[in-house]
Amino acid sequence: MVRFARGAPLEVARRVFSQDARFHRWPLGQEISARTSETLGRRWCFMGIMQSEDPNTAGDPNTAMHATALPDDLAACHALLVEQARTITQLHQRVQEQELTINELLQRAFRHRRERYLEDPNQLKLDFGDTPEAADAAAGLAEAVQEAEILVAAYKRRKRVPRKPRNEQLPAHLPRYRVEVPTPDDVKQCAQHGERKPIGFDEVETLEFERPKLKVRVTCYPKYICENEPSCGVAQPPREPGLVEGNRYGTSVAAEIVTGKCGYHLPIYREQDYFAGCGWTVDRSTLLNIFRASAELVHPLALYLRGEVLESGAIGTAETRVTLLLPPEIPEAKEGDPKSRRIHEVLSEARAAGRKSVSGRMWAYRSLTVPINVFDFTVSRHRDGPDEFLVAGGFVGKLLGDCYSGYQGITLRSDARIVRAACNAHARRKVFEQRESYPLLSSRFLAAYQELYDIEEHGKFVSVGEREELRSSEARPVWQRMRQLLDSEAALRVLPKEKFAEALGYLRNQWDALQVYLGDGRLPIDNNETEQLMKQIALGRKNWLFLGSVAAGERMADLMTLVSSALRNDLDVWAYVKDVLDRLLAGSTDYASLRPDRWAASHPNDIRTYRADERRDRAAAQHDRRARRRAAKRTPG
Repeated sequence: MVRFARGAPLEVARRVFSQDARFHRWPLGQEISARTSETLGRRWCFMGIMQSEDPNTAGDPNTAMHATALPDDLAACHALLVEQARTITQLHQRVQEQELTINELLQRAFRHRRERYLEDPNQLKLDFGDTPEAADAAAGLAEAVQEAEILVAAYKRRKRVPRKPRNEQLPAHLPRYRVEVPTPDDVKQCAQHGERKPIGFDEVETLEFERPKLKVRVTCYPKYICENEPSCGVAQPPREPGLVEGNRYGTSVAAEIVTGKCGYHLPIYREQDYFAGCGWTVDRSTLLNIFRASAELVHPLALYLRGEVLESGAIGTAETRVTLLLPPEIPEAKEGDPKSRRIHEVLSEARAAGRKSVSGRMWAYRSLTVPINVFDFTVSRHRDGPDEFLVAGGFVGKLLGDCYSGYQGITLRSDARIVRAACNAHARRKVFEQRESYPLLSSRFLAAYQELYDIEEHGKFVSVGEREELRSSEARPVWQRMRQLLDSEAALRVLPKEKFAEALGYLRNQWDALQVYLGDGRLPIDNNETEQLMKQIALGRKNWLFLGSVAAGERMADLMTLVSSALRNDLDVWAYVKDVLDRLLAGSTDYASLRPDRWAASHPNDIRTYRADERRDRAAAQHDRRARRRAAKRTPG
């Protein structure tokens, strides 16, 4: 029996805890307070006395305590026991909470990322108790299983359409050169018949790669003078405009730098190595200057694309973190400019706290009606970001996003010009992650969401108006059943402090916003496609690590707008960026023709058609799978 006297040093208590197996369940990393140490010491000491300790060890201060440390009256003993019971209960609750946290972290680290859920009749094997609700649910599931068995038995599997054989031939447009293999004499000569006669060749095509080659264009500007008239001076044709002074670097180089950093997420030092391998050893500052000049040139086009998105009437939005280094000098706030005031406040606060960087934000605004993605950079996650872009930008329409607090009040701040729609993938994910705590209840919510997504899959191939009718006739009844389930006694019995209660609270709090998509066929059921744009920033963030200034963040946002929109339209990014730079340098202000989707229509050879083919094949397979599931549910037995 382990005992230590009241007021024993904390080091002694910690040493005992580490040696005794009974204390190994103490929460990892949890410090032992003096009050807790004293309380537990009382309890274990009291237990030792009740179990008749060896009197030979009673005088040892490390293993025993004096009996005078215990209360003398019965009331004080009862109070001590009550205090000990309360402490034990609190510690037990803390252990349970930390075990849940550890399990959640393990799930995040090692589970499959896919959140697929299919209804499984094996759920009938689980024991949910003897309540009437569980019995009714089990009976309903049993009937559903029997009906499903009948439907599956009657379903004739459609023959799989064979895939087209893959063409292994190398592209015909690639240049070719011939190499004839030297023939040894023993092949040319036959030992019995003499010299052999050649009858042809077996050709083997091998694809080879050559590093990109750089070349220098020498542009000659003729000079003219009037003979014997020095006052006339020298006449020359006008010089071509260039990205940098002296026009030393062409737009093809700039397009490669922009595509490398924004499209392939290469930091500048890797691009330096890339160009060195091509024969041009260049300073990083030169590459940065070309990158900066390109961003300044495309800024008017980025503003035009921003206006196109704001006029589209339906936008999906998301944001992610980027590290911003503190500049040597904090920029001053400009009067009447809330964005510059926010920059000054955030950076000044970080400087006062001794930090070397702040967590900036890169916001993505994806139009749901025109194929354009726009990025915007801010120094914090404050609601000034979406307010400056959407409210001050005059946006009128539906905004689809998560339930970030900055979005929730945007309807009021915009005088109801903006209607917020919530992402159903977030709501479903919260239920999915806590499905093990309430398997029966969560399975009913997940099954309802499965129906909703099956309906959306069918609605992808119809017009906007037909999609609204489909949602009204098929999706609204599902939402009504979910509302009944949310208000049922089983859902109301979930304890408020449980994780599953957070998922149900999310559904209740965002109920109206989650159903906004039902009345607008332009809106998808979730914001997943906009959320996927964050990968473009996250991949780059892992490579170029940080932004050096606020201006660098704004330049990155402009160029990411250009590159991301080109990727959305399956364009050859390098070809698109180069043509944009060429036309803007030439003084063109026809920004409408430079919009990626319109540019694609006039440059069909620069479209990556294989991307569209891959998406079409995946969509067709998914549509066929969900169509079979829908048919199995709706076909009468």
